[in-house]
Amino acid sequence: MELKFINSIECKQGAVRAVRFNVDGSYCLTCGSDKKVKLWNPYRSVALKTYGGHANEVLDACASCDSSQVVSCGMDKSVIVWDVATGNPVRRLRGHAGPVTTVRFNEESTMAISGSHDNSVMCWDIRSRSQDPVQTLREAKDTVSSIRVTDHEILAASYDSRIRRYDIRIGELLVDYVGEAATCASFTRDGQCIVISCGDGVIRLMDKDTGELLGEFTGHAADDLCLESSVDCKDTHILSGSGDGKLWIWDLVTQKVVQKLSDNNLSEKIHPVVSICVHPQRNCILAASGGTILMWDTDENDSKY
Repeated sequence: MELKFINSIECKQGAVRAVRFNVDGSYCLTCGSDKKVKLWNPYRSVALKTYGGHANEVLDACASCDSSQVVSCGMDKSVIVWDVATGNPVRRLRGHAGPVTTVRFNEESTMAISGSHDNSVMCWDIRSRSQDPVQTLREAKDTVSSIRVTDHEILAASYDSRIRRYDIRIGELLVDYVGEAATCASFTRDGQCIVISCGDGVIRLMDKDTGELLGEFTGHAADDLCLESSVDCKDTHILSGSGDGKLWIWDLVTQKVVQKLSDNNLSEKIHPVVSICVHPQRNCILAASGGTILMWDTDENDSKY
C-alpha cells in the first residue's frame, strides 16, 4: 500500500476533533471546537452543510446507513440527531452527566450508542419519543473513549485500561484488560481481531476470541493525546494518528513502520493527527490535524468520483 497525499481542506471550524466518512465513503463529517458539524465532499473540498446546535465543542459524529441522518455528541453532555437535508436537529438526547466523547449508529441506524466522561454507555432508540435511553451500561470505571458497533456487538474502550465487548444477541459481557488507558478500540475488517490504542504509546493487536496479544506497534508520539487507530480496508496495515503531525502506517504482520505521511507542508506549525478514518471500500484515508483535514489515496485518479 503506497499512499499519496491528495488534498488538504481548511475546515474553518476551530480545531477538528473528529473526521468520519459516511457509509459509502462519498461524503465526510467534521466535528469542530466551534460547536458545529460540517458535511463535506472531501474529493472536491466542498462544504455541503453546517449543523449548529451544540452548546460546546463537538467531539464525534456518525452518519446513518442511508445517509439521511447524522448523530453527533459533544462537551455539552448532549447527543443530537440531525436531518441531513434540512440541517435541523430532530432529537436532543440528554442523559449523560458528563461530556459525550463518542457516538455511533447501530447497523440499521435505529439506535444511537454513546459513551461519556461519566463512565457510561447509553443506547438510545431514535425512533421513539422517549427522552430516556433504553439501556445504560455502567461497567466502565473511567471515561469511555471510543465505541464501535457491529450487527451484534458493542465494543467500548475506556481509560480504566479495559475494553468491553457487549454481545447483544446473548446478553454477554466480555472484558479484556490491556494494562494502559485505552484511547481507541476498533475491529479489524474481518472481525477477528481488535486494534487498541493505549496511553503508553503502544498500539496493541489482540485476538478477539482468545484475548491473545498478536502484535505491538510503536514509534509514534502519543504525548498524552487521545489518538485514534484503525486497519486499512484490506487488513494488511495498522494506521494511527501521532503527536508529530504524521499519519503512521505499520505492516500488520511484520509490525514494521512502512510509511509516515504528512501534508507535505512542514514549514507551518505542526498539529497532532488525532482522528483518522478509512474509506469503507478502499484505501483512502482522512485525518484531522488542527483545523485541517488531510486526505491520502492509493491512486489520485481513483479519488475523483
